[in-house]
Amino acid sequence: MLFYLTTLNLARFFQEDAPDLGENPDRQTVATMDAWKHSDFLCKNYILNGLDNVLYNVYSPMVNVKALWESLEKKYKTEDVGSKKFVVGKFLDFKMVDSKIVISQVQEFQLILHDIHAEGMVLGESFQVAALIENLPLTWKDFKNYLKHKRKEMKLEDLIVRLRIEEYNRQSEKKAEFCAIVLVHRVCNLECSYFKRIAVVSWETVVKNCQHRCGTNKS
Repeated sequence: MLFYLTTLNLARFFQEDAPDLGENPDRQTVATMDAWKHSDFLCKNYILNGLDNVLYNVYSPMVNVKALWESLEKKYKTEDVGSKKFVVGKFLDFKMVDSKIVISQVQEFQLILHDIHAEGMVLGESFQVAALIENLPLTWKDFKNYLKHKRKEMKLEDLIVRLRIEEYNRQSEKKAEFCAIVLVHRVCNLECSYFKRIAVVSWETVVKNCQHRCGTNKS
């Protein structure tokens, strides 16, 4: 909106007051006043037409574009401060947990950083890297300490690549452990079934032998 009004040479009315006619204005002064009012009217309505209907009703009674612009600046600068506080709060409250995939949480962290930069706040890359390492979940304690003791500084993208590789390795190890447990379980079941069958055959053999020796066929 500001750029558009600047191209129309109307942005100056944000700061200009209406010209003073004086006690006995001449024809040129009156013409200048009329031209100023016309431009002020155009600028004011350009801005009002860009507002929501509810806001239009609130701001349309403003006497000139200067009062309108100052009122809008106060409103949105206050909201901007509130937005910055909200984003900073999200950054400070961010904490990774073991119940979620680490890389998905890293992406959440990147979105928060993007919002911080969009609000005009700057965080150095070294600070971003350190904050991400510090927020790693509890089960990543050893890997966190390993990263902390690295003397060579890392870029954020390099750190994310390392985290992705580490998570892939951890998932592969979990799958291998799970497969090993399943295999052991199956072997145990097979062995138990085998020994049960041997036990049954042996007992039946003993009973038959006893019946044969005693000369009876009772079971």
